[in-house]
This record gives sequence, C-alpha cells and structure tokens, in this order.
Amino acid sequence: MGSEDEGEEGDAGSDDGEVDDFPEIDARSDTDEEDEEDEELSEDEDEEEEESDEAESDASEESLHVWPKPKTVISDITGQPKRVYPEIEPDYDSDSSTEDTPNRVGNIPMHWYDDLPHVGYDINGKKVLRPARGDELDKFLKTVEDPEAWTSAFDKNMQSDKPLTAEELDIIRRLQENENPDANYDPYEPTIEWFTGKGKEEVMPLSAAPEPKRRWVPSKWEKQKVMKIVRAIRQGRILPNKPKTASTQPQFYAIWNEEPATGPAPPPAPKPRLPGHAESYNPPEEYLPTPEERKKWEETDPEDREREFLPQKYGSLRLVPAYENFIKERFNRQLDLYLAPRVQRVKLQIDPESLIPKLPSPSSLKPFPVYRSLQVPHNDVRVRAISVSPDGAWVVSGDESGVVRLWEAIVGKEVKRWTFKSKIGSVEWCPRTDVSYFAVGVEDHIHFIIPPNLPGSVLIATQHVLAPASLPPPPSTPSPVKWTSVPAAQSSSDSPILTLNLPSSPEPPKQLVWHRKGDYLASVSEGQGGVWIHQVSRRHSQAPFKKVKGAVQLVLFHPTKPHFFVATQRYVRMYNLAEQTLLKTLTPGTRWISSMDVHPSGDHLIVGGYDRKLCWFDLELSDKPYKILRYHSRALRSVAFHPTYPLFASSSDDGSIQVFHARVYNDLMTNPLIVPLKILRGHAVRDGLGVFAVRWVPRQPWLVSSGADGQVAVWCS
Repeated sequence: MGSEDEGEEGDAGSDDGEVDDFPEIDARSDTDEEDEEDEELSEDEDEEEEESDEAESDASEESLHVWPKPKTVISDITGQPKRVYPEIEPDYDSDSSTEDTPNRVGNIPMHWYDDLPHVGYDINGKKVLRPARGDELDKFLKTVEDPEAWTSAFDKNMQSDKPLTAEELDIIRRLQENENPDANYDPYEPTIEWFTGKGKEEVMPLSAAPEPKRRWVPSKWEKQKVMKIVRAIRQGRILPNKPKTASTQPQFYAIWNEEPATGPAPPPAPKPRLPGHAESYNPPEEYLPTPEERKKWEETDPEDREREFLPQKYGSLRLVPAYENFIKERFNRQLDLYLAPRVQRVKLQIDPESLIPKLPSPSSLKPFPVYRSLQVPHNDVRVRAISVSPDGAWVVSGDESGVVRLWEAIVGKEVKRWTFKSKIGSVEWCPRTDVSYFAVGVEDHIHFIIPPNLPGSVLIATQHVLAPASLPPPPSTPSPVKWTSVPAAQSSSDSPILTLNLPSSPEPPKQLVWHRKGDYLASVSEGQGGVWIHQVSRRHSQAPFKKVKGAVQLVLFHPTKPHFFVATQRYVRMYNLAEQTLLKTLTPGTRWISSMDVHPSGDHLIVGGYDRKLCWFDLELSDKPYKILRYHSRALRSVAFHPTYPLFASSSDDGSIQVFHARVYNDLMTNPLIVPLKILRGHAVRDGLGVFAVRWVPRQPWLVSSGADGQVAVWCS
C-alpha cells in the first residue's frame, strides 16, 4: 500500500539490473506534469532509435510473437535507462481471477480513505481517484431513468457501482426464492442404490475416520461425577431405595405422642376446659339463668358471650337431647390442636445498646461551633438573607424592612448601611478574590454594590468588571432583562453601581447563587420561568428553561462540572449545561423542598424539606437518598456545607441549629461518616418561625445564622 509521499520517497530500484551508485533524487520530478514532459522527451528519443531498428525487429516479431515489445526510457528517479512494457489488455476470454484489480490496497478497511480524495493506489503507485457519486436524489432518478440500475452492486474496493452478470443475477434470484444456487442441480434425479442388490452388500464401514480418543480414554468429567455420588453415599446424603411395605394402607399416628430424637421436648397440647356445674343436665338453681339474663345473652354477639350455651335443667338423663353445638366445638378443638406451636423457640436476648452504631466522640472531631460569640440586632425585623465574604472578614445581612447592613464578622461592628424601598429577598457575595462586591435582590431588581474601604487595586478591578469603559457588544438574541450601570468615575459605595431589571414578579428574587468562577449569577423568582442565568462579563441574561415541571424552589451550580441543579417542590433535577441534557432526577421523598447544598467535592448533595427531613444523596450511587436524618421537630429552613472543614449545618423553625460532622472518603467503597456534634440554641421562635438561614465562614469553623427574631448571630468554636 502506498502513501501520499511515495512520489517523494519512492523505491530507488530499477528494472535494468544492477546499479552502482544511487543518484540524488530530483525534487522537480514530484508532479505528474513533469513526468509527462519527461516521458514525451524520452518517447521522442525512443522513436529515433526505433526507426533504426525497425527493420530487424519486424522480421523476428513476425516469426515469433511472445511478449509485447518493450521501450527503453531514462528513469526520472535514478537517471538510468530502463525498459517499459505496455499494459496488458486482457481482451481474450478469461475468468475474473486473471483480471488485474485497479485498486491494489489489499484487504483493508476502506473507511480509512473516507476523508481522502482517492480510494487507493494502482500497481504503479499512482492514486486511484474516488469516482463521483451523486446524492440520494440522483440515485433515485437513476433508478427511474435507467431500467438496468437495479442490476448493479456497490464495490467497496473501487467505491463505485459494478454491474452484475447474468449468472450472478440468476444466483440472487434463486436465493430469494429459496432454491438451490446451482442451476444444474436436479433435486428429483433417480436414486442410485449403492448398497442394495446382489454384490452390493455393505461389508465396510461407511466412514473411514479413525476412532476418536474419547472412545477409549476414560472421561475425567464422568469420573468427577461418579466420585461426587460416592462421597454423597458415604456421607449419608444419598440413601438406597427403601423396600416397600406390604400394606399400602395409610399409617396414622398421634403427633403429640412422638418424642423428638434431639432437642428439648415440644410443649404439650392445649388441654380442653373441664366441664363444671353449668354443663350438668341437672344443675343447681343458682346456675339457671333468669329471663332477664336469658334475654341479655341472646342480644349479645356470639363473640362477646361468656358461654357458648345456656344451662338447662332436665328431670333425667334420658330426656337430654343432642347437643346442638357439638360439631362446632369439635371443629374448634381440632383447630386448637392444628395451630398450636410444636417447636419451642428460644427468645433472643439482645442488648438494645449493642444495636446502636459506635460513633466517634464529638470531642475528637473538633473544631466545630459550640457557643454564640456575638449578636447583631436588626430592630426586631425578620432577617431572611445573609452572606459571608470569601475572605471571611465581612458579613452582609438584609431584613424585610429593606435595610442591608455590612459588618465585621469578628467584632460585629456595623460599617455601612443601605436602605431600599422594599424587603430584601436575598443577598450573595461574589466568590472571586481579586474583586469585592455583592448582589442584592429587591423587588424586580438585582443591585450590585461595592463595599467601602477597599484597597485601590481591588476597587479599580471591581469597577472595571461592573462598569467597564467599553461595553461588550449586545447579544444576537435580545433579553427581557435590562442592564443599567453607572460610570466608574461617578460611582460610589452609597448606591449600586450596576442594576438588573428582571421581568415583573409578585415577590423579590428568593435566591441568588454564584458560579464558583464568579462570572455567572443565577436568580430564582416566583412564577413560571423565574430562573435566570446572568453573565457579568458579557452583560447578558438568559432563561435556561422554557418550561419546567413544577414550581422552581432552588438552583445550584456544581462546584467542579458544568452541571446545574434545579429543585422543584418534590424533585431535584440535574442538568448538563454544556450538552443541554437532563442527567438524572433525584427523588428525596419530601413533600416540599425548602433548601439544598452541594458538597465541595461535587459527589454529594443534601436536601432539606418542610416535613422535617434532611436527605443525603450520593450522586454516584443512586437517585434515592443514601441517608435520611430526622433531628428537627419542625420544618427545615436552610442547610449548608462548610467549604473547607468536614462540617454541615441545618436550621429549623424550632429555633435550633444542628451541626454535623460529615467526612467524605476518596475510597468509593467507604460510606461517608455522619456524626451529630452540637445543637445550637439562641434564636427565639416568632409567629411559628425560627432560624431562616445559616452560612459558614470560609476560613474558620464559624457559623453565621439569622432568624425571625431579628437577630444575626456568629457561632464560634
């Protein structure tokens, strides 16, 4: 098989015998045009030589014509003379085995040449170009116009249609009609009697094949089966047939009189109650019922009666009639014997404490938050939104009165306050460390605010991200979300530098969540189609879902993959944003999902619900919860994983915060270790509402919580 470079690196051999020195290859001999020019020159030279020798060669050829006359040319590669024979034209009658195939690539997969303009190489190493083939419409028109089009088959070697011969078409017809492919075969020819008649008796075997080895070598498989049966007989698992008894009558025996061979004796059969004075045919007067007692007995249900009969008095024994409940009592007695236990079962003595799994001591799993170090009041207004800066130094909180406060996480000192016209739905700090700003969801707007007292380089970088000097080009598809920004020179920390105007909604955005790279922000609002993904660098917003089954409660970005979690009231769906496909649907089994968070590794997910259940999902294991925790007495409001420590927390309307140790192992065969550590109590329950949100401080095992009592607390270790 040749290659595309064979013209440059061809074989250096020649047809005229031995060559002393291999000359240097001329690069000008690569193209076919130069080859044709050299061949024309060599043909001109050969014509002169042929004219001189024409008279001598004619006589010899006429007397003996064996091979075509060769031509002597100068090789373009070696520069030496060589003889070239003309191509053989097989015009004589011959079978296909003597025909020369133009494509000489051999028996290889032809799909190797799908992306190339040729389909192989001929015997001279030249490319065999791919024949032109039309589309499906051309094939259809060819079948309509050409009546013989169906008599051709596709040749993979030449990548073209090859007409079939009459013999091949006849074979195909016979195969379709379930006939013998051989046209000369006669299925009704007379039978030749080979072994019938005088002198044709069979005296030799029909087959001269030698006897196989298995005929005289013992089979090892049969030996193993026999030894298996022998061992079973020796161990008593297989018993010989017992002799049949002479009598074929059924043998009856008392099941309670047979003593077991081993083990304790079975419990005795239940004994029937002994008859008393009431069963007598002549009972004492005090046992006879009065008319009131008889009437009461008759009105009582049979299941509630003390006795199955009423005592009666007879003058003599021969006056006693047949007992009407005799058959029923005998049947009940047989049921008592049949259903009585025949095996004495030993009650298991199990210590309940041994069934509780042994968990490590919470003191060995420190650090984790154990006490409330400081408290920031919000004037008895519900605080639903809190967020912690990426460096853990600042906390921003928003209440229902429209006040957003920025304060230090260590000392609780308030640094800045912003007041809006409506209640705050959500706040979220950008996770980037080179810039510093946070987003606030109010009414139908998302405001981007730069905190005060930033270093100069960070402030310039933040202003360049939110209010660049040259805006990016508008997207090809317009979005209903409008972006409005203030020039960097006119911006200040008192007002938002960038504002997003969302479609109208009855409530403010109830959730804002950032992608880990800080360029994408997802917002969730009430109503159908309330999920929006905003890209800050391009200033473009898009709705990833035209229609979602159910009302969307929460969304999350996967920390390491382009996956997107969408939680409705009952299900959590995981989408692949790059491929725009649904990967899986998680079924927590909760009536109404209230919160969720993903582990920093991305392999685990926790989901909280208003029905007091917290579900832990192993995304690689199943779409059902790996573990369900029920530690809260009222509805769950928030769950959160710590970004660096093996901790997660959950808050509830019962006013408590549960802190858990959650260690995830790299070994996929080891289950996660979940240990309850601490119950934090400090928020008061107001109007049936408790702790709304919990957030972890990224670099410390500290926890920030906000509640319906208008307090924001920091819990330290």
